[in-house]
Amino acid sequence: MTEAVAENTQGGARLLIVGPPGAGKGTQAVFIAQSLGIPAVSTGDIFRDNIKNETPLGLKVKEITSTGAYVPDELTNEIVADRLSQADAENGFLLDGYPRTTGQVAFLDEWLAARGTQLDAVVQLTADTEHVVERLLKRAADQGRADDTEEVIRHRLDVYAEQTAPLIDVFSQRGLLVTVDGLGTIDEVAERIHEGLEARGIRRPGIAVA
Repeated sequence: MTEAVAENTQGGARLLIVGPPGAGKGTQAVFIAQSLGIPAVSTGDIFRDNIKNETPLGLKVKEITSTGAYVPDELTNEIVADRLSQADAENGFLLDGYPRTTGQVAFLDEWLAARGTQLDAVVQLTADTEHVVERLLKRAADQGRADDTEEVIRHRLDVYAEQTAPLIDVFSQRGLLVTVDGLGTIDEVAERIHEGLEARGIRRPGIAVA
């Protein structure tokens, strides 16, 4: 789609990052957002901050999660919209952990369209399953997380693949995907991401157009 690859002339960018557990998504989200001068917005962090500060939204989330239930789309959408309405996200953001459902995708589309904007790209980190399992087992051992067995880790990866597949299809059909190998050093992976984004006209401040 032409709109998906248009030159980013206004600065900033509205991005998503997706990737399996153990692919370094959280680390890359912060790293890339800093280099682009936009906030990294993690829904997990938002939930934790609201719960910690006992905000009205946080109290709702705590009541739901304390029973083991999932936070419904409506509440998740409300929390994300509130965060994206803050001044630092006016010119862009990098969302991590949202959207997770096609309903959340539809809400984000409508929310952005109401403000005359849209998503610029979706960074998809990929990683060989066996490498990820090995990495997560090592991390579990280092952190003393005995519950993170190989069986549990493989189940988490299967759940991620199942839940994410419909979203990846949506973004792929729109021509928004920037697929990057997530294995390597932080700098190596970050450079791959930037190369993919730069091919779409999304450049780091101070990087001249070739």
